[in-house]
Amino acid sequence: MDLNDVKLGAIVLMNNEPMQVIWSNRMRTAQRKPVMQAKLKNVITGKVLEYSFKFGEKVIEADVTRENANFLYADEDGTHFMNNVTFETVDLAKDVTAEQEPFLIEGTKVQVLRFNGKPVSIELPIKVELKVVEAPPSVTGNSGGSITKPVKVETGLMVNAPMFIKDGE
Repeated sequence: MDLNDVKLGAIVLMNNEPMQVIWSNRMRTAQRKPVMQAKLKNVITGKVLEYSFKFGEKVIEADVTRENANFLYADEDGTHFMNNVTFETVDLAKDVTAEQEPFLIEGTKVQVLRFNGKPVSIELPIKVELKVVEAPPSVTGNSGGSITKPVKVETGLMVNAPMFIKDGE
């Protein structure tokens, strides 16, 4: 990979571990070679690292494959998915999917990331539809600006939503 390929979403190999670029900024000052500042998230452990790639530095692309899968269920053993092509069950440890689990309902389409053939993480879709199960009534007079209220969705997650959202939406 070239320095220009280090951009948002790219997965590079550092210290024999796959790292996903979650932020990047190309810096070039007068009379100096360009530097690509980046924040990298370890796909396996979730740890975030800041690193500056220098001009001419070799960047190795990680051998990561993506496969489409559907969320089945989560229990104390882990989170379980079904591959859409082979119909095999893909199991991931609970600590790997802990942040994404509140956005998953049965049948949600995700992408399972495999590093060297082993499932290591998942990628959620950009948008997820969840039903509101608990929403306080809206207060009249609060219509100026972008006023929100906390609502509870079917997975138990609390999110901020516009004032007009009601139970069941």
